[in-house]
Amino acid sequence: MNKKVHKKESIPHYIYRLTMIFVGAGLAAISIELFLVPNQIIDGGIIGISLILSYLFSSTFPLLNFGVLVVLLNLPFMYFGYKQIGKTFVISSLFGIISLALLESLLHQIEPFNTDQTILATVFGGLILGIGVGLVIRHGGSMDGTEILGILLTKKLPFSVGEFVMFINIFIFGWAAFVFGAEQAMFSVMTYYIAFKAIDTVIQGMDETKAVIIVSEMFDEVSEAILHRLGRGTTMLKGRGGYTDNEKEVIYVVVTRLEVTKLKAIVADIDPQAFITIMSTQETKGARFKSAIH
Repeated sequence: MNKKVHKKESIPHYIYRLTMIFVGAGLAAISIELFLVPNQIIDGGIIGISLILSYLFSSTFPLLNFGVLVVLLNLPFMYFGYKQIGKTFVISSLFGIISLALLESLLHQIEPFNTDQTILATVFGGLILGIGVGLVIRHGGSMDGTEILGILLTKKLPFSVGEFVMFINIFIFGWAAFVFGAEQAMFSVMTYYIAFKAIDTVIQGMDETKAVIIVSEMFDEVSEAILHRLGRGTTMLKGRGGYTDNEKEVIYVVVTRLEVTKLKAIVADIDPQAFITIMSTQETKGARFKSAIH
């Protein structure tokens, strides 16, 4: 049996990926230094823990600033990530974390513009942080060791990664309430939520797609109408009714979010009794799929 050879990542793509991770780390540093730190707002995970510890100890121990703490606290998780997830992921993550630490320290030295309007810091800080972290994740890295811990522990525990991270963040935001006050902790939760949504948008892309399954007795007419009126190719699947035991043709098609309404109208015009299931997709590539509406 011939052993499968995995093609190595090309140098131009590797450089591009590291560049995007650096840009993401830069945006995260801007959010932290210009919006979060001046207003005593934190994010979740290791970044949040580093911000709290920096606030508590950096005046007494100047070397324990945010940049040093975020690297030190992430190192144990990177070690376990190297063992369980892989070298490429860890190298990309360390590059992002070190870039974040250096850029945040640089911004702290030059003291750029920052805002003391808490609500502006919450919205724009969370948005910029989310975009930055999302870029890092989209290009193969991570800046939060708690997610790596979650991936490892949830293999043995009855929790999802998201549930584990949320459980950890409850304690982090509770700690922030004691350190900064309940009001700042609530602003921190808002920042975390905004950043979370921004991360999802960056990872999934702006052109959200939907996978649609259509069961209709008039499958030929429906499929042809989708092709000619919407410009989307369809895939015909073989199905069998669980109750009737009859064979059925099932139509599978992927459309953009903005095309869903038109798709439903097309199907309803031909077969008002058709059964339609619409599902969100993480990403769509290949088969000459284009996000433009036809």
